[in-house]
Amino acid sequence: MALSCAYDPGVVLIHLCRDTPLSADEAWRRLTVWERHADVVPLTRIQVVTEPPRGAGTVFVARTGVGPVAFDDRMEVVVWQAPRDGAPGLCRLVKRGRVVLGWAEIEVRPAAGDGSQVVWREEAGVRGLPRAFDPLLGRATRWMFGRVVDRLLSRP
Repeated sequence: MALSCAYDPGVVLIHLCRDTPLSADEAWRRLTVWERHADVVPLTRIQVVTEPPRGAGTVFVARTGVGPVAFDDRMEVVVWQAPRDGAPGLCRLVKRGRVVLGWAEIEVRPAAGDGSQVVWREEAGVRGLPRAFDPLLGRATRWMFGRVVDRLLSRP
């Protein structure tokens, strides 16, 4: 497992790598059924607002919080290349909300032998959050997305 975090003005960039015994197809499925993310992200509900099939153009909203103290993280899939014939899969999401800024990429690579490797890259920012909070945001983001990836991969 490789884990790194770098800071840029006003945004946090994370890079997570996970090796899994799952096939690339199964790892891809577990990570890209967007509603499943609500099962592992605390206080979050996910609504896919576009009709199937899923792929580029899919829009979904993650609503996080309790009651009136909540925010929407609206995301659009702008790249969708499922793993196929030994080639890696790549999904790129762009955050389109008013509070959470940035993008995320999920890459699933078949491993030599069995299994696959997942690479999750994310640039995250919070509109209006002073740069002094970047280190805290980086630690929280890295912890949360590491937990999300680990849990999604471990649950059928």
